[in-house]
Amino acid sequence: MKFWVKPLVVALLANSIVTLPALAEDATAPAASATQEVVPTVSVVKAGRQALSQKVIVTGTLVAREQVLVTPGVEGLKIESIAYDAGDRVEEGAVLARLAVDTIDVQLAQNTSQLASSDAQIAQAKAQITSAEALVAQTGLAFERGQALVGNNSIAKEAFDQRKLAADQAKAQLSVAQQALTAAEAGRKLIEAQRAELELRRSKTEIKAPRAGLILSRNAVVGQIASSGGNPLFVIAEKGDIELDADVTETLMPELSVGQKVSVQPAGMAAPVEGVVRLVKPEINATTRLGKARIALPEGKGLRVGAFARGTVEVAHTEGLVLPVTAVTDEEGVPTVQVVKDGVVDTRKVKTGLTDAGLIEVKDGLTDGELVVSKAGTFLRGGDKVKPQIIEGVGVKG
Repeated sequence: MKFWVKPLVVALLANSIVTLPALAEDATAPAASATQEVVPTVSVVKAGRQALSQKVIVTGTLVAREQVLVTPGVEGLKIESIAYDAGDRVEEGAVLARLAVDTIDVQLAQNTSQLASSDAQIAQAKAQITSAEALVAQTGLAFERGQALVGNNSIAKEAFDQRKLAADQAKAQLSVAQQALTAAEAGRKLIEAQRAELELRRSKTEIKAPRAGLILSRNAVVGQIASSGGNPLFVIAEKGDIELDADVTETLMPELSVGQKVSVQPAGMAAPVEGVVRLVKPEINATTRLGKARIALPEGKGLRVGAFARGTVEVAHTEGLVLPVTAVTDEEGVPTVQVVKDGVVDTRKVKTGLTDAGLIEVKDGLTDGELVVSKAGTFLRGGDKVKPQIIEGVGVKG
């Protein structure tokens, strides 16, 4: 047994000597791989030129640009007929409704009778004046002859006094007749004025449209007593013009100006309508902190007053170099981007402009076609080596 053990041990030792160097080489392999540099892959976008527009969102209610209230020109009469209804378009002067005229016609007939009576009084007063003037002339002559005779005692003093009294009475009668004529003529003028008023009232029994436009509402009912109190009989949108009375956030008011185009989406309508800013009011509500703007809308679009609408105002437009807004970060108030060139990150300061739909304009600091990290962040620093991977379809044209 002893004779066979020794060769076995020798063989095992020989195998160990052969395999140990190989094991030593394998042990150094992981250390060598650990020293190799790992370069991260980052998503980048290619800066490209594209059109951008800055927009302001406003909301509000559709209203008539100019609202015309139609009330009766004469009160106390019943509405006899109605010719138009809400939704109808009318011309200026169109008869919207008529009031009953029977009461006024009776008053006009009475007035006609009063005028005839006044004319008779005037004729009578003129006749009395003519008679009085003749009497004045006759008594005047008799008085003058009496004056000539009384000087030479050819007429008695008593007779002379009678002639003088007759002359004075004739003058008094003439004065009374003249005053009666003046009173009769004044009475006729009063009756004429009353007739003019009645005719005016009768003319106003035709309720006419003061302006051409679209009837928004009708409150008139056949049989009701017309009155200027309460609701107007008709409400008309002058010329049919409808606008968006828009509420605007206080901070956005300076962005609005007359003439800007607006895409308005009224509630319930499938497609928006194109409008224009007509008026920017110079007042901010102290309670709501909202301003007001009026946006003119085109006719014939089926717009309804009182409907809610949302408007998008394009306040600025440009075409320049753009990036996703996520590619721009802020470092102490200065916008920066991380440009990748030859696999190395370069952090640059840039000057930005408009933002629109997730994109931002870069005015300075970047050139067309450069690669920029799509999501800038603190995990990368200038000088870092990266492997760029271009992202397509981020909204930037390469």
